[in-house]
Amino acid sequence: MQLSFEQKQFILNHENDNVSLLALHSSTFEGIEKQFVLAQIAGRQISKNKIPTFYNNPEIIYPIHISLEQASSEETAKYKASLFQKRKKLFIDLTGGLGIDFMFLSRCFSESIYVEKNIVLSELAIHNFNLLNLENYTIINSDAEIVINEIEKANLIFLDPSRRDNDGRKVFQIEDCSPDLIEIKDLLLDKSDEVLIKYSPMLDISLALKTLGNVKQVHVVSIENECKELLFLLSKEKTDCVYYTINLKKNGEVEEFSFYPEEEHSCIIDNITYPENYLYEPNASILKAGGFKVLTKFYDVKKLHNHSHLYTSKELINDFPGRTFKIEKITSPNKKHLQSQMSGIKKANITVRNFPMSVEKIRKLTNLKDGGDIYIFATTLEDKKKVFIICRKI
Repeated sequence: MQLSFEQKQFILNHENDNVSLLALHSSTFEGIEKQFVLAQIAGRQISKNKIPTFYNNPEIIYPIHISLEQASSEETAKYKASLFQKRKKLFIDLTGGLGIDFMFLSRCFSESIYVEKNIVLSELAIHNFNLLNLENYTIINSDAEIVINEIEKANLIFLDPSRRDNDGRKVFQIEDCSPDLIEIKDLLLDKSDEVLIKYSPMLDISLALKTLGNVKQVHVVSIENECKELLFLLSKEKTDCVYYTINLKKNGEVEEFSFYPEEEHSCIIDNITYPENYLYEPNASILKAGGFKVLTKFYDVKKLHNHSHLYTSKELINDFPGRTFKIEKITSPNKKHLQSQMSGIKKANITVRNFPMSVEKIRKLTNLKDGGDIYIFATTLEDKKKVFIICRKI
């Protein structure tokens, strides 16, 4: 399996084209397998930012009918590998797919096994892994459930259960994904020291903990403040579960905040009655993990309201895990008051937190276009007063 010279040239010549429009020109594909090269162009377009290691090698082959949607990005795959830097013996990926996670996790182990029931994906893995010079790996084309029963003992088993049903519709419940971890969890823990499971960020974390059990770590991973995936690390050992909230930035920086769920539940805070000089908005991973009150335990900030999830301080907190703003004005939603306070402002980025109006309605009320360097937070204070906090990002 490899690209012909003609296919490769066609793909590279058209890799920036609109694939849907390109598909309409049948005469363009004379002597070239149309659906195959279209899939390669689409794959390169997606991988350019998502999987640069694939994009930088023009010999990589992408699947035709399998969406790259569920495949991990290179950044999140590298993050997973960072959790297992101490080299161990055996790693098994039971849901190999395109192999992005396998490609990076396998480098932390002396032996690795890629398992995939789709024969086409298995054959692509052989081709692509050879191109990327992966070492000491085995590819098995089989069902995960069959392989589990045949293996002896691994150090880590990884699964990224399919989140589509037989009709191709998206599913979000653990029991609806394939394989169903509820059915095989105990067997997995008998066969491996640890089990790492990747799920959609749409999954309810608290419900997942109750369903899976044996979870010692939850990792909520975002890229540039967009939540991408949830990771659950399971083991047989009895231990308190820790939440790790991770925000990976394009400049290489990592915002990391960790806490125990019990810390959040037991934390008692005094909300402030009025914002001070600076405003803080936690990143998407913290909001997904529900680390609301516990932030005040580790950072010298005060919460505006139990349900607003916005924080304030007199002095600037440089390392707050999220966005930081300098407050310029605070105004009521009264239209006349707004007009006087927003004189000269034509554009603003508007965020609603615990407020009875949508962003669209606020734009109609204020006649503000989207964008610019002004940020407005429409929110509710502890005394139930509704306010617009006008800021500039730091």
